Amino acid sequence: MTASVTESTVADILPGWTPPAPVRNGHVQTLLARIPPEDAQAVTSGEQPFLIDAGKDYTGFDPERSVRLLAFYTAHKTAGPRRGLVMTLHGWEGSSHSNYNLSIGSALVQAGYDVVRLNFRDHGPTHHLNKGFFYATLIEEVLTATQRVAWMAGDDPFYLVGASMGGNFALRLAVEHQRSPIHNLRHVLAINPAIDPDRTCTLLDEHTLYRIYFRRRWLQSLRKKQALFPELFDFRGIERLMTIREMSDWLVKKYGPFRDVDEYLASYAVPMEPFKRLTTRVTVLTAANDPIIDVNDFRHFPQHPLLNVHILATGGHVGYVDVFPLRHLLPELTLAIFGT
Repeated sequence: MTASVTESTVADILPGWTPPAPVRNGHVQTLLARIPPEDAQAVTSGEQPFLIDAGKDYTGFDPERSVRLLAFYTAHKTAGPRRGLVMTLHGWEGSSHSNYNLSIGSALVQAGYDVVRLNFRDHGPTHHLNKGFFYATLIEEVLTATQRVAWMAGDDPFYLVGASMGGNFALRLAVEHQRSPIHNLRHVLAINPAIDPDRTCTLLDEHTLYRIYFRRRWLQSLRKKQALFPELFDFRGIERLMTIREMSDWLVKKYGPFRDVDEYLASYAVPMEPFKRLTTRVTVLTAANDPIIDVNDFRHFPQHPLLNVHILATGGHVGYVDVFPLRHLLPELTLAIFGT
């Protein structure tokens, strides 16, 4: 372990909070996060959808057109000038309107930040926008979209918040920032990021409940894509496969530029070496009892003055939920980490 990694509790960041024993379990925390927060509508009030030209298409299916990504903008809800602009990145099969995006986004606009919630391709209502389907390796289009959103901040600071797969993208964007700067990028927060996709895929398949959930959501997404572009895709062969690894292997061999699933998963793993050369502040927040992301992945980060890794004792996968009454802690954690 390096000095940049801290094993702690939520109370170390938010003094006074300790979850009741019955809800400290990682699976319980993960499931509680599915309950919509009651105070998460501020970010949807007055939200404005807009399309982003995300540059060249690297899927090979639409080389003549630019990638189009859908985002939602919400202005800050406080008097006076804004504190900055925050862009959120959702997890796999999530969207701009996932619970954690709405709760974090609502807290941010109420604290004086403008918020942009980006949808990756084929997430949310976006399957029709691009012919090629989603790969987690498509960092180029997400970087281009991020750079264009960052200019919306003007002279104000720009922040990134990513959860799960969005956290993986956020960390890779922090690395990309070293060679292709993102305007006024002040701080990157990655929540339960998938550091080692191969290990995460294994854990997903080992936990039946999560495997069934993600398999169902992914099949729904692929069916939408096939219905929109029947001349390009026939995903019927994937329907008989029962694990995420088997499905991924079938998909990349049939339609992708990868030799097999192992090459695909390795291609978007978060590399540790570039974190020795960070040029912006990065905070990683995860839980020791995350059931689908191995906590040991986080103990390999190098020491750097701009890097902080918080491994909380409990929180599950993008959970961090209290009960009696139900309270989602991620909004408060985000504000505390950003120093608000």
